[in-house]
Amino acid sequence: TKHAKGSIIAFIDDDAYPDQNWLKNAVKHFGNHEVAAVGGPNLTPPSNGIMQKAGGMILQSLIGGGSFSHRYKSHKIREDNDLPTVNLIIKKDILTRLGGFDTKYYPGDDTYLCLQITNKLGKKILYSPDVIVYHHRRPLFIPHMQQIWNYGKHRGYFAKKFPQTSRKPLFFLPTILVLSLIFSPFLLLLPTILGQIYLATILLYFFLIFIESIKTGTLRLSSLIFVGIILTHVSYGIGFLVGLLSQKLDQ
Repeated sequence: TKHAKGSIIAFIDDDAYPDQNWLKNAVKHFGNHEVAAVGGPNLTPPSNGIMQKAGGMILQSLIGGGSFSHRYKSHKIREDNDLPTVNLIIKKDILTRLGGFDTKYYPGDDTYLCLQITNKLGKKILYSPDVIVYHHRRPLFIPHMQQIWNYGKHRGYFAKKFPQTSRKPLFFLPTILVLSLIFSPFLLLLPTILGQIYLATILLYFFLIFIESIKTGTLRLSSLIFVGIILTHVSYGIGFLVGLLSQKLDQ
């Protein structure tokens, strides 16, 4: 922060680019002195290939991106307590009060920063749909899965270390899914009614993914999204479990 000459510091990733009104649309919200930071959606660029676009569609879907789906599509304006630094504009004096940007939890450093802003300083973070950047996606399947696994690992570790924003039931669901699939031969042998409930739940899960995937209207893209959502959940679930069981993460 000591090298910044202005009163606002804007964060963006090296594989992203801003909308032409990015800063203009963000700065207008700082008239509210309670607002310490402003962010918005990071959208998939139109120029991305089909494997990248499929990854973006998975993340912006409710079943694929969960409570973070608004990060990848335009959503109504809202307060938020966890926005990524691919698209985050912060008052310089806020960062100064926090001692700068701490990178020891990468890629969870932005979650830690937002936690400090909201919990330590008691300030607000605002999500605004017109504060837009375009973020090149990791293509399906391996690069996408590696990224999601890393997200899950840090969220699992944060669920233990920083429960204020990371110990939410929704974050545990992919791990529960992974464990249920691993132990499915035993779960299906449960007393009749319990086994039927388990089977019905799994079938409902795949049905919901199927409904989400066919929204694209093309067979190839639908197939990619169907398989991609399942692999996204599995990658996140395993990563989350690894993070949850870790004593510390590489920093």
